[in-house]
Amino acid sequence: TAREDASQAMHTRRRVLTIAAVQMECSEDYQANMNQAKALISLAKHEHGAQVVLLPELFCMRYFPQVADEKNFARAETYEECAALHVLCQVAKDLDVVLPCSFFEKCNNAHFNSVCVIDATGERLGIYRKSHIPTGPGYEEKFYFSPGNTGFKVFDTKHARIGVGICWDQWFPEAARAMVLRGAEVLLYPTAIGSEPQDPSLHSFAHWKRVMKGHAAANMVPVIAANRVGTEPCEGSSHRPV
Repeated sequence: TAREDASQAMHTRRRVLTIAAVQMECSEDYQANMNQAKALISLAKHEHGAQVVLLPELFCMRYFPQVADEKNFARAETYEECAALHVLCQVAKDLDVVLPCSFFEKCNNAHFNSVCVIDATGERLGIYRKSHIPTGPGYEEKFYFSPGNTGFKVFDTKHARIGVGICWDQWFPEAARAMVLRGAEVLLYPTAIGSEPQDPSLHSFAHWKRVMKGHAAANMVPVIAANRVGTEPCEGSSHRPV
């Protein structure tokens, strides 16, 4: 029957994909963050067999958008010259893993919150620029980032067809739906979400978890997010990731 044929086809396509979500504490030391990320990627590969490793949003630095400060624009790097991308391209190739890499991108006179997807061959497959940009106490992203101009994207990698959003994108159903309609087999969200500095009694974890489960249930795909851990003090604010 047609139903049996569909079931057999689905079983034929079924495969195991191992994805690691790295949750790490980020400091002001760019190189120390890179070293920690490389060590955790290696651990995920060698001890858990990871084929895709997802790092947190802007993992090379503390979450600087806690405050609006023009000095932080000096942290931005171009897609072509980003030091983290150069290093992780080699890591991806050496370990045969796919690495979505979050970075603070400078492009001409604009700045974006971006992810470069690095294939397991070490090749850069392109970038996605964050579409939904929050603003508020402790999350002053509109001061730094222009809304993304890439649209929602899906990347054909060696190990899977992945859709990648960034942090606040995960609160919006259209982002997940658009990526799945483009053929995404799994949705990945590098994240930097934490407390609400203006009111410590507020906690969005339960709401966030329901939204993420909704994306997975509505689109019938796995959803993975990687967040920071610890407390990140910053002048005028103190960001505590979930």
